[in-house]
Amino acid sequence: MKSVEKKRCAWPGKDALYVAYHDEEWGVPVYDSRELWETLMLEGFQAGLAWIVILRKREAFRKAFKGFDPAQVARFGEKDIARLMADEGIVRSRAKIEATIAGARIFLEMQEAGEDFGAWVWGLAGGKPVMGTGVPVAKTETAEAISKALKKRGFKFVGPVIVYAWMQAVGMVNDHAVRCFRREEVGRC
Repeated sequence: MKSVEKKRCAWPGKDALYVAYHDEEWGVPVYDSRELWETLMLEGFQAGLAWIVILRKREAFRKAFKGFDPAQVARFGEKDIARLMADEGIVRSRAKIEATIAGARIFLEMQEAGEDFGAWVWGLAGGKPVMGTGVPVAKTETAEAISKALKKRGFKFVGPVIVYAWMQAVGMVNDHAVRCFRREEVGRC
């Protein structure tokens, strides 16, 4: 008997890691502030690259950035930057490394002011997941507004295209293709 292959979005292709990411993570709503921040920082590292590059290096990034613990990353100094610039397991961009360190400091400043990063970004996104059209777009008005708000706070590598990719990844928008088996599943989350 022939097995029936699930219909999914075209973008993961046949790459096993990409397929697993699509099937298990992409588009599932994330509300945890630290996890949202980590994903935003990784999306920033993606700028100019394909997400699969970052996905393949994600565990190395997590190790290099101390589990993306904002309190630890915020204390990184020149020695840490030098260590990260020498780490072949990650994308070695000084500007992106410095942006991540600055992002950790902003995250902590918000926390110290009584602001929850997750509640803040979800508030900017309308408070609940939105069902996308399933047709690929690069950005939306909401992504542009969130990008502007993040930049105003001092975040870097958060242009509207990066922000929209992040919104898709963390489930603020369900952009699984109309015929993808995950569209309905994620829509119930």
